[in-house]
Amino acid sequence: MTSLQDKSALPPSFRNLQILEVLASEGRPLTATEINASLNLPVPTIHRLVGNLEAEGFLIRHIDGRSYQPGPKLRQMMQGVIRFWHQDLPQRDVLIRLNQRLGETCNLSIPDGDAMLYIDRVETHWPLRIQLHVGSRVPLHATAAGKLALSQINDGKLERYLKRTELYAYTAQTITDPDRLRDELRQIRQQGYSTDTGEFVPGMIAMAVPVLDRSGQLIATVSFHAPVQRLTLAEGLKYLPDLRAAAEELAGLM
Repeated sequence: MTSLQDKSALPPSFRNLQILEVLASEGRPLTATEINASLNLPVPTIHRLVGNLEAEGFLIRHIDGRSYQPGPKLRQMMQGVIRFWHQDLPQRDVLIRLNQRLGETCNLSIPDGDAMLYIDRVETHWPLRIQLHVGSRVPLHATAAGKLALSQINDGKLERYLKRTELYAYTAQTITDPDRLRDELRQIRQQGYSTDTGEFVPGMIAMAVPVLDRSGQLIATVSFHAPVQRLTLAEGLKYLPDLRAAAEELAGLM
């Protein structure tokens, strides 16, 4: 496998792929200068290539206006790849077994810039359900998975997020006050799980737990959601041990 140090030896036609590879390996928005720290291309070249990728929709500007993250075309490609292989992944078996125990829709999601990205899900068999397909992006401040991800970042990153993000009210229950959100995130950090009581979709409850790597860093969340007509949040809390067992099993697969 070609290392980042060897990339300068690759043909010029690979440069766009190199840029996307660096962005994917870092897993966070990067400026053109930060991308080029691994590639060592001439400054005009890296800015031209990044500009072309942005113009074609493979990259978009992050909310800070300086750095770049995956754009709509790249996300469409990611979703296609996910649909291509996710049916055979061992992690899907974990979600299937969790779905069988709970009887509700179970999700696996990862942080994706200013949102959470659903990378797998197993739907409930009930006709009353929330339609959020694989590849959907949902807000951080208004979902169980998103609030859990926010609870894991340090105070400095959280404050930058709060300064640049509009805490949009999706429902009457959405937390839009920064101080209240800070309090909620502290509680989530202490208890180790997050809930959603109709904050994103009216009448929907949800619960999420973290999937952690060996160093204790969040790499994904596993969650379930259900209409309150079928399951109240108090009733859903009994499934917390099942969620945590699934998260531990998923951590061993990632």
